[in-house]
Amino acid sequence: MKLRFRQRMFSWFDSYDIWDEAGSKVYTVKGQLSWGHCLKILDPSGRELGMVKEKVVTLLPRFDLYLAGNRVGSIAKKLTLLRPEYDIDCRGWRVTGSITEWDYRIRNQAGDTVAVITKELFHLTDTYVIDVRDPGDAIYALMLVLAIDAEKCSRS
Repeated sequence: MKLRFRQRMFSWFDSYDIWDEAGSKVYTVKGQLSWGHCLKILDPSGRELGMVKEKVVTLLPRFDLYLAGNRVGSIAKKLTLLRPEYDIDCRGWRVTGSITEWDYRIRNQAGDTVAVITKELFHLTDTYVIDVRDPGDAIYALMLVLAIDAEKCSRS
């Protein structure tokens, strides 16, 4: 399953639209006013499905992940020299990125690829393609991409 993730150009807070391969909007992400990033994931009818919330008082960036109001894990940036890596306590996954921080791979505990995230260049706003092997993992992969993008945005 492929999802296209595009940041909206004109919005006060982080705001994204996510489409499937057929071009149908499957999620909307809306940022909220808060101390640190707080991104709510909505279905097409506007019902909240999940949330990515930044923990502000930490040495390295950390985000808690919520699904249907329940905390399902977190993602934290690791201190590395060349390639970005993240500690994840969600589903036993791990994420590694390219030196350019445009492309990422999510793997499970067995080392199998769960999702591949690629940044599309030559767009006015951040645009990513999330290629998820199992559609049931799509919202989890989306939450990780949102956290990574928010962490990169905080550094800029």
